[in-house]
Amino acid sequence: MDTVHDVVVVGAGPVGLAAARMLGGRGFSVLVLERWPEPYPRPRAVHFDDEIGRVFQSLGLAEPVRAISEAVPDHYEWRNAAGASLVRIDWSGRGPGGWPTASFFSQPDLEKVLADAVEAMPNVTLRRGAEVVGVEEQAEDVLVTYTTAAVKHRSARARFVIGCDGANSFVRERLGAALHDQGFFYDWLIVDTIPLDERDWSPQNWQLCDPARPTTIVSGGPGRRRWEFMRLPGETRDELNTADKAWELLEPWGRTPENSRLERHAVYTFAARWADRWNGGRLAIAGDAAHQMPPFAGQGMCSGLRDVANLCWKLERVLRGESGFALLDTYTSERSVHLQHAIAMSVELGRVICVLDEQQAADRDARMIAGDADPARVLPVSALPVLGDGVLADSPATSTLRGTLAPQFPVGRDGHRALLDDVTGYGAVLLTRAEVSDNFGGRAFTIGAGLGDPDGAWTRWFEAHHIQAVLIRPDHYVFGAVTDLADTKELITRYGDLVRARTTPGERISCV
Repeated sequence: MDTVHDVVVVGAGPVGLAAARMLGGRGFSVLVLERWPEPYPRPRAVHFDDEIGRVFQSLGLAEPVRAISEAVPDHYEWRNAAGASLVRIDWSGRGPGGWPTASFFSQPDLEKVLADAVEAMPNVTLRRGAEVVGVEEQAEDVLVTYTTAAVKHRSARARFVIGCDGANSFVRERLGAALHDQGFFYDWLIVDTIPLDERDWSPQNWQLCDPARPTTIVSGGPGRRRWEFMRLPGETRDELNTADKAWELLEPWGRTPENSRLERHAVYTFAARWADRWNGGRLAIAGDAAHQMPPFAGQGMCSGLRDVANLCWKLERVLRGESGFALLDTYTSERSVHLQHAIAMSVELGRVICVLDEQQAADRDARMIAGDADPARVLPVSALPVLGDGVLADSPATSTLRGTLAPQFPVGRDGHRALLDDVTGYGAVLLTRAEVSDNFGGRAFTIGAGLGDPDGAWTRWFEAHHIQAVLIRPDHYVFGAVTDLADTKELITRYGDLVRARTTPGERISCV
């Protein structure tokens, strides 16, 4: 007999496991189906930023994630072949999300943290060695068919299915989504090593912009180092992807079999593309199933975790009957626009890095050196990432904050200092500079009264944006803000109207 779940998640990578943890933590029955019988033991993703650290914090995994990652202590630098600095980006310290600006990790370690957390939840089941071969959407649920080594035909029913099943996503195919392709393709050899000697890696992460062979040198997480070498014209993927070639390319960097262990080598084709729709009916996709991008901004896995953070709070409301299905359509409209910013930024950085012509490289170097390696002056200028139309205020709202990520500065309460989310907990939050009559269902907090401002960061932030109140969604993005406390009630009312989304399935909510 079919087992009925609230949600089936296809794929047990970081994105799928995070989705299962989010929904399981809200009390839903979740089944995770992963085609491979064992976790993949080799490194892949290596970076997350302060926003994603905040996502791990919301999953109750702050300490185990900190234990398997390392914060960047210095800057990220690009140098030319002569060693001159082309750009220096400060990655030290904490970002506005309350976590280190940049952290590095080994993906198998992170997946173990997430899998252990998921498997400890009584309402979540992780089934490995289960390949999904059928997804049939029906009136009230979805029939998911899968195979295992022991049983060739098993099935489960779910009220909703999330495909986190990678670039060749089966769920995306069933959704009928097409891919927009930017036509940006470069092959790079990724080499992961475990150094056996003691060495000071400074800067910890940098980029050699040498037309003879563009190369990336970064952390691979605690105790690991990664090199990435661009494939040159005349080289084949097969010629590049050998252990002998990896050691040959590592030798100028002082890495040999005597002082390093070669953990992995693989050729990846960097691409830039995204699906035209990320949800429909009772299906949705996230992570690599919805988009792929070059790694130059380190936003691949980060974008996937933003996907499920956006989707899962909306899905919770729909599953509880608090909102109509139209709310889920804002997942595509919001995230697709935000994601395209990440892809555009990654592609533009790649176009600066992947220069093989010596004269073009010389011109690039001269321009960037003349700009004093200041990223604001020498890197491609692009707009800040903002969500597309969806659950966002129209009026009254400050245009500079609507749809942007809210910060997580420390607050004080009962004599203790903590990050904002640890005090306010899960859900939408109204922050104000003075008490208001509408307490937003007990989710209103006043900076300087109910919540202390130990560093003055919140006061400075409110003053810099000339606002008196801000409404922050469960995924930590700003719904809207007001310059006059008298407009707070209207802000709250509009939020309620939009999240209820009492429209027919498939009909989009249009916001200014």
